[in-house]
Amino acid sequence: MAPLRTRIYIDGFNFYYGLLKGSRYKWLDLLALFERQILPSILHRIEPDREPLDMVLDDRAVKFFTATILESLASGADSVSSQAIYHNALLKNASGRVELVLGGYSVHQATQHVVPVDDPHRQPKFCLRQLVWKVEEKQTDVNMALHAYDDALSGEIDQVVIVTNDTDLTLALEMIRKRCPNVVVGLVIPAKPSPLFGGRARKANAALCQHAHWVRDHITEAELAASQLPTVVQGGRRGGL
Repeated sequence: MAPLRTRIYIDGFNFYYGLLKGSRYKWLDLLALFERQILPSILHRIEPDREPLDMVLDDRAVKFFTATILESLASGADSVSSQAIYHNALLKNASGRVELVLGGYSVHQATQHVVPVDDPHRQPKFCLRQLVWKVEEKQTDVNMALHAYDDALSGEIDQVVIVTNDTDLTLALEMIRKRCPNVVVGLVIPAKPSPLFGGRARKANAALCQHAHWVRDHITEAELAASQLPTVVQGGRRGGL
């Protein structure tokens, strides 16, 4: 059978906090990670007695959904510039096969219930309220859902691979399955195996898994290490990521 024409949709926020935070491998070539490491490991069969299907990425291979760090939120002095350097290097190295889809951050003051240290299970209605800064990433989930759904309807691809463990994408996967029955839905959980889980990754969200044809519940450090960008990329040098 013909290979599955595939595109990858990455939830950047979930990907960073589920997999990369604290890692040495943030200078990551997303295209190489999925084209050379993840997809070749997937043994998806249309029918049990068929051979596993090959999966090929097209010229719009990876869509990376993220938001530009705001100076007022940056934890490091070079966080904003490092992100910009990484995004530039990622795009340059992929020669147009990686697309950056930007959302944004909403930052505003709001009153929130404070959890007492001596009574962490106290119901919110009995807790004091305090003025805090509320930070929310906006548009990423909507952008990701619409891109995947629109691409599935287009007839240009045979498979969407969603990279997240966020249940906000559940409805998108469900609708793709219903409206595009010939499109395969793959799910990759951005998590690494941990001793805390007996050498396995954290559990994939069941609500997402029920709408996927196949699920890969981990990405290993060895796969990240094998998928690093060159130290120097035309237009960008590795920064303090």
